[in-house]
Amino acid sequence: MRATLIHGAGDIRVGEVPDPVIRRPTDALVRVLRSCICGSDLWPYGSKPRVEGGDRIGHEFLGVIEEVGSEVSGFARGDVVVAPFVWSDGTCDFCREGLQTSCRHGGSWGRDGVDGGQGEAVRVPQAQGTLVKLPVGEDTVLLPSLLTLSDVYPTGYHCAKTAGVNERTTVTVIGDGAVGLSAVLSAKLLGAERIILMGRHKDRTDLGREFGATDVVEERGDAAIERVRELTGGDGTHTVLECVGLEPALDTAFGVVRAGGTISRVGAPQYEKVAFGFPGFLRNITLTGGVAPARAYIEELLPAILDGKIEPGRVFDRTVKLDEVPDGYRAMADREALKVMIVP
Repeated sequence: MRATLIHGAGDIRVGEVPDPVIRRPTDALVRVLRSCICGSDLWPYGSKPRVEGGDRIGHEFLGVIEEVGSEVSGFARGDVVVAPFVWSDGTCDFCREGLQTSCRHGGSWGRDGVDGGQGEAVRVPQAQGTLVKLPVGEDTVLLPSLLTLSDVYPTGYHCAKTAGVNERTTVTVIGDGAVGLSAVLSAKLLGAERIILMGRHKDRTDLGREFGATDVVEERGDAAIERVRELTGGDGTHTVLECVGLEPALDTAFGVVRAGGTISRVGAPQYEKVAFGFPGFLRNITLTGGVAPARAYIEELLPAILDGKIEPGRVFDRTVKLDEVPDGYRAMADREALKVMIVP
């Protein structure tokens, strides 16, 4: 079959790889209907050392069950399913606690002999604990929004949830990428009435307003901090959702959070240390967040998509075929596309 391979920084190709087969009784084979490029895929795209033959890549996909192993129950050929961005058994102590990202028997797509999601099909390990059946047909118009359940929407929701967003909290969202916009949507869903979105790409911030942002701050650095404080009577907001992953974004978060407030970070951090000394301690600031256990949120978020209450799939502003994936990476890296969906 054909799949996306990363051979090094800036070198994405589509090539032939072995067809997936059932290796263990807990496996399932999924024919991919939709996958996509994640902002976190851009980090290896920008810096990965060269790899002979290339590595599989991609961790967001939904598709149709083609075959299941003998120990997989509750799924049948033809079921439409979504896969969260890590696979997990669903039975270990961490999974039972809703922290599937720390599953004792789980792992990541595209590593250790496991298929990446950006291809024609995927062998899914621990299928019963990983996959979620969707009550739709494979031709539903909801596929883009259902695809966001694999990563980007639960990640934005995790950011808002761990920050404690509710109807009594004001919110600043840092970053107008797909995760930031998902965080805006999530904050609105959780009842926030004042949501300040920090971003400078008008097409994205316009979508952010439609998702629930009440204010947009285009400035950066000290000017951005000053503007948010001006909008909040000098105090800052109760919660700050940091959806970028760069150190200046976290510095901004500390600058705009209200005393006693919470910063939640879900942007994959591209730094090793956090400057969180006595000033933050004195102001009783809480720093939380982390990688989102998407599997824990899918059933909770699914009904609003099925009912048409929300449409997180609007973050996809470009669709490509599998052969066009290299251009999709280039477009996202060059900020020509917000988030690219792939139709194999």
